[in-house]
Amino acid sequence: MMLLGPWLLSAALAAPQAAAEEPFDLVIRGGRVMDPESGTDGVRDVGITGGRIVRISERELSGRRVLDAKGLVVAPGFIDLHQHGQNPENDRLKVQDGVTTALELEIGVPEVGPFLKRREGKALVNFGASASHPWARVAAWGQALPPATGEEILPAAGPATDEAASPERIHAMQERLRSELAAGALGVGVGINYTPGASRLEMIEIFRVAAERGVPLWPHIRAAGYSEPGSSVESVAEVIAAAAVTGAPLHIVHINSMGLGQVFECLRMIEGARARGLDVTTEAYPYGWGMTMLNSALFNPGWRERMRIDYSDLRLVATGEPLSKESFDRLRAASAKVSVLVRGNPDERVDAVIRHPLVMIASDGFVSGGKGHPRTAGTYSRILKRYVRELRTVTLMDAIRKMSLMPAQRLEAATPQGRGKGRIREGADADIAVFDPEAVADQSTYEEPSRPSTGFKYVLVGGMAVVDGGRVVDGIYPGRALRGR
Repeated sequence: MMLLGPWLLSAALAAPQAAAEEPFDLVIRGGRVMDPESGTDGVRDVGITGGRIVRISERELSGRRVLDAKGLVVAPGFIDLHQHGQNPENDRLKVQDGVTTALELEIGVPEVGPFLKRREGKALVNFGASASHPWARVAAWGQALPPATGEEILPAAGPATDEAASPERIHAMQERLRSELAAGALGVGVGINYTPGASRLEMIEIFRVAAERGVPLWPHIRAAGYSEPGSSVESVAEVIAAAAVTGAPLHIVHINSMGLGQVFECLRMIEGARARGLDVTTEAYPYGWGMTMLNSALFNPGWRERMRIDYSDLRLVATGEPLSKESFDRLRAASAKVSVLVRGNPDERVDAVIRHPLVMIASDGFVSGGKGHPRTAGTYSRILKRYVRELRTVTLMDAIRKMSLMPAQRLEAATPQGRGKGRIREGADADIAVFDPEAVADQSTYEEPSRPSTGFKYVLVGGMAVVDGGRVVDGIYPGRALRGR
């Protein structure tokens, strides 16, 4: 009888096990598998069963269905930490841009429990939300909260945004946020720019709630500006200091649009905080214009001086029309909410931010009735086209890392589910984007923001193809909730 060495014995025992696993539910065959965690970059077959990646193999696997990925990249599905549009219209645009998880973390939602229940079984992508400090303020002022449609983003400017809070109201906010975290929130969403009445002490008390659970805060910082009070540097310093004194994990949203001309000093501050052991991360989107609500507290008196822009630097999302003082005053005073595009950064500044190694990608996306910002439909394809293929300032592997692994690692402080996202490895969730690296491209523009991206042949959410042969599949809803720990 021939004796087998330990390695040969192990291989002999593993072979029947592998054979027994086949055929898989689905096999992605012969694609260029790129996994930013392990560094894998080579032609492989990927076997999927029960919504998870079961086998990654250099040999050919068999499956009940086989997707031909020859000549295509097989990457982890992209994770958008900052997607406001939480409805079917936005979901369809996200999956055509390679996104498999889209989360409302910056501001959060008025009520997490009803929001998650409403989305369950009706989402193309995985979803989740933070507990909202701005909406906790509204509740503390005794005002009614809007229904959990996923479309109400910001409270309008008024007493609940502009007034200072008493100790009793701050306590009420803390209790509400604790309740929202218990309901499954992925940390605490903070929009300090939109709640100018919130003092530094109030924000420290809010940070303490997140620190109790060890979950992140996702703040839109207090101001984007060049001069103090109200500079970008001052505002980044505020949230880093609050994280330092409370121990809360911190993720600063859209550093590009908040940093403006001070963005590189802001990034150096984040580097310094991380070098000294603080858990601080950040993100950006690849566009020079931002978008927000004209009726919010962002446009309280003094906004032109703080941001060094004028009325003509604002455009109505609905029509593309630039504003004047007269139209600004009229629309600002109206009861209807108005979305505007805001001129912020030149392309060369945005390009430098995107290639920074600490910056992950998030869209800040929202469209309604086809109107909105092109970042909703095009952020991730724009990274692959502009920065990888055209400018060649970001490698393909680094781009995939910025759009999948880095966001997944940031989520790990909020939910154990983060460990199964952002990777092509055995045991990971089968959230996968399969695309042509030479053809993938954003098509959305400021004039036509809802034009879907092209170049994604297959996108899988939980092992189910939501984009199949380049087309969105109707009538399936594999998206699942990410819930806080």
